[in-house]
Amino acid sequence: MIAHLNGRLAEAYPTYLIIECGGVGYQVNISLNTYAKIDKAEQIKIFTHLVVREDAQILYGFSTKQERELFLKLISVNGVGPSSAMMMLSSLEPEEIIVAIEEANAKKLQTVKGIGAKTAQRIIIDLKDKLEGDELNFGSFNTNSKNKSKFEALSALEVLGIPNRAAEKVMDVILKEHPDAEANVLVKETLKRL
Repeated sequence: MIAHLNGRLAEAYPTYLIIECGGVGYQVNISLNTYAKIDKAEQIKIFTHLVVREDAQILYGFSTKQERELFLKLISVNGVGPSSAMMMLSSLEPEEIIVAIEEANAKKLQTVKGIGAKTAQRIIIDLKDKLEGDELNFGSFNTNSKNKSKFEALSALEVLGIPNRAAEKVMDVILKEHPDAEANVLVKETLKRL
């Protein structure tokens, strides 16, 4: 399995990238969400998932591990293939998809081209209880320093075995009280309050 590619961005289009690694150019299908988030710099790291079919080997790429994890959850649903999952990730933000599933908002999912009422309901039923994992935490992935500290603190707590969602709720309260708190302070305060 190809977990990620780290190489030179040779070409970038809204639906795919060409990434050169070791003299080989890999075509990687991406969502519009990933396209909007990638840095058009020369060097790029993209998280990938390889789909092997009878007639093709297709590499799908994502700007974050969380987006890749959501893609994998979506394609695990009967009737949702990689193309439909990429359409969902292109039409809605990953956070919107997760909220729609958690709130059983089938109408929101049906706004995606190719997702009908039955498929939307199947996605909700199949994934409602499977979105609790820490790997789908999108709440801390902005680039400002407050969120950078939060992300670093959440990562450290995850290593310590603290569930991400519980830690994030406590951390949000701490950040309201101390908006400029560094990661190490956030970790200590969160551990005290959990």
